[in-house]
Amino acid sequence: MALRLPPLASLRLFEAAGRHESFKLAAEELHLTPSAVSHGILALERWLAVTLFERQGNGVTLTRAGRDYLAFVSEALAMIAVGTRRLPNAHRARRVAVSLPPTFALRWLLPRLSDFRTRHPDISLTLDTAHRQVGFPVDEVDLAVRMARAPWPDLASTCLFTETLVPVCSPGFRERHAADGTLELAGLPLLQVVSATEDWAAWLDAAGLAEIDLSSGLSFDTVQMACEAAAAGLGVAIGRRPLIDADLASGRLVEAAPALAATTGYWLIEAREADARAEVRAVRDWLVARCRAE
Repeated sequence: MALRLPPLASLRLFEAAGRHESFKLAAEELHLTPSAVSHGILALERWLAVTLFERQGNGVTLTRAGRDYLAFVSEALAMIAVGTRRLPNAHRARRVAVSLPPTFALRWLLPRLSDFRTRHPDISLTLDTAHRQVGFPVDEVDLAVRMARAPWPDLASTCLFTETLVPVCSPGFRERHAADGTLELAGLPLLQVVSATEDWAAWLDAAGLAEIDLSSGLSFDTVQMACEAAAAGLGVAIGRRPLIDADLASGRLVEAAPALAATTGYWLIEAREADARAEVRAVRDWLVARCRAE
């Protein structure tokens, strides 16, 4: 007897919306409108005759039934994704998809990609720098680089390196504002990164300067933007070594205050069964080796 299944397209919408507990974030991930996601999930709820989400104001939360159902749907879609990727396909066999933060991709990975291409000319890379939570293996990502304080739960993960937080500015900015060769951070424009796990608040607290006001100034959504603003003389940003080593070596940026160790690091996370593919192992081993060598 044929299986009685709900519309599979609506299950994909439900999985993304349930993982994020947000129709908006699910829509961004799937390149749809929030209205399309909402209508698709409503159709699924009607088909199941079960309420999967509680709609409250501008947000949604999974019901108990929805949370239980999400576990089954996520596992089923993951099995389909893994099975699909294991099929022999000459066009896909040597391609590896990597999700990583944009600043890490631009400042650390990009200058070293030629080395990888020389060593592995037969492996194609797809690099995804979108600000989103990756769902393994539904999003068809093999490896991900993420900031964390500890290994990723339930997935193989390796710490690539930890960061050192150092306030940086342009040489001209330091010359204009330095008194006796030092900068007094209080009263200076501090360039903040809203998406960073550790930024000015962490550095000021560790430096014993938590009383400095952070309520004003420029804010950015990427470390790259904050560093570019600092290089343009707009203020002082928290630079992250080794990602800004090249800028410090060239003199484009200079240290504005002492460096302090961060508590987070860049971790390489592997999708389940990714290790079974030789090309994924090659990318993983190259990333780990380069980071440890440097």
